[in-house]
Amino acid sequence: MQLINAQTDSHLWADTYDRKLTDVFGVQTEIAKRIAESLQAKLTGREEQALAFKPTNNPEAYDAYLRGLGFQARSTFPGDALEKAISFYEEAVQLDPNFALAWARLSRAQVSLYFDRGAPTAGRRESAKGALENAQKLQPNSPETLLALGYYQYLVLRDYGAAKTTFARVSKILPGSSDVPWGLARVARREGHWDQSIAYFEQALVLDPRNLELLIHAAETHGMVRQFRAAVKLYDRALDITLNDPDILVGKASMYQAQGNLQEAARFLSEITWQTVSESTIQFKLTQLRLERNCGEAVQLLRTRQAQFDFSSDYEKASDYVALAFMQRLAGDTAGARVTADKARDLLEQRYEHQPDNVNLTANLSLVYALLGREDMALKLAERAMILLPSSKDAMDGPGLEENLALIQTIIGENSRAISTLTRLLQTPYGGSYLTPITPALLGLDPIWDPLRGDPAFQKLCEENQKLKI
Repeated sequence: MQLINAQTDSHLWADTYDRKLTDVFGVQTEIAKRIAESLQAKLTGREEQALAFKPTNNPEAYDAYLRGLGFQARSTFPGDALEKAISFYEEAVQLDPNFALAWARLSRAQVSLYFDRGAPTAGRRESAKGALENAQKLQPNSPETLLALGYYQYLVLRDYGAAKTTFARVSKILPGSSDVPWGLARVARREGHWDQSIAYFEQALVLDPRNLELLIHAAETHGMVRQFRAAVKLYDRALDITLNDPDILVGKASMYQAQGNLQEAARFLSEITWQTVSESTIQFKLTQLRLERNCGEAVQLLRTRQAQFDFSSDYEKASDYVALAFMQRLAGDTAGARVTADKARDLLEQRYEHQPDNVNLTANLSLVYALLGREDMALKLAERAMILLPSSKDAMDGPGLEENLALIQTIIGENSRAISTLTRLLQTPYGGSYLTPITPALLGLDPIWDPLRGDPAFQKLCEENQKLKI
């Protein structure tokens, strides 16, 4: 084993260990003490206690916990990997119900999936809360329990002030942990404090420069403020760690799409097919085909996917129906688009009856109604989505719902209102349907805005905003 200074690439410590892992925690403690001695570091009483602490006496439970950590680290776009992480954490706490660390991680994973698009159900929220309460009963003041509490406050309760207070408590216990500035960075961008968020991300990356999820969140944030070169550099750092990861490649591709460089973006999307598991990844492939005005190929990809792909939920299937209907409409197949939109409506309305406050479901259904010509309902639901999650409450995702409204306005012919909305969004940092905010290049390329092109106000808007520094 060896220890390297990540900033200077200098060698700090090395040793060889060859023994049976009958007591994995004892070996970990010994290694930590050896490192501290070689660096002439003086451990505090609390640090000595932390080294001696055993999170569980059940090696099988600890193995399941570690497997959960591995999958959670790969869950940049929540979905299948996060579900697997949850299953391993659940196995860990079944094997050892007193395993507080696993309960805390289980809560954080449940919170992430709860917050994911299409998954904010009451059952998922209660599961996250229950796991958190178990961790609090066992170890209420441990860093992991407090982090789980902070993320519950941040993502479920959306109580940003409480979350920041909780993360501050963790910083006193673990001043060298990247988890605290990382958590604060995510809260800051929801509050619209973009410079502060980036500063926190930079601080976290100094502490943990090879954290894949952290790198990607930082890259996305730079994209949200239209700092595309900085974002690409961070994606490249992530790709140095995990070569050709499709989720990272599509993130990088989106930065080139936002700048109108479709040739470069296409390089990173060539391996994405109808068989790709991640819905997020598929959406970026569809965006590329749309920007290239190759809607026929997009329709074929989605038809094949509907016929052969094993969707994990009706919501995912419905989302693909929405995408297919939209592409059919852009390809000129109005009748086919209405048939497909009807299929999406059937699935989404059933879900909406039970989840009327699901923001993403509401926005998705508004687009379906627009495609079906039900203009009043389309506008009503698009505006309801904005009420459910206003930009004043969420500066990161809220403006994306305004972008959805602009799209609905464009479809139903309210051009002046759509242009007014887009004018505001061109000056706003956020993460929208493109992963980045609207840019002049996206407005110029995307056929969804074609109905606006004959309006002098839209033309002037694009000409004026070509001066934006991106």
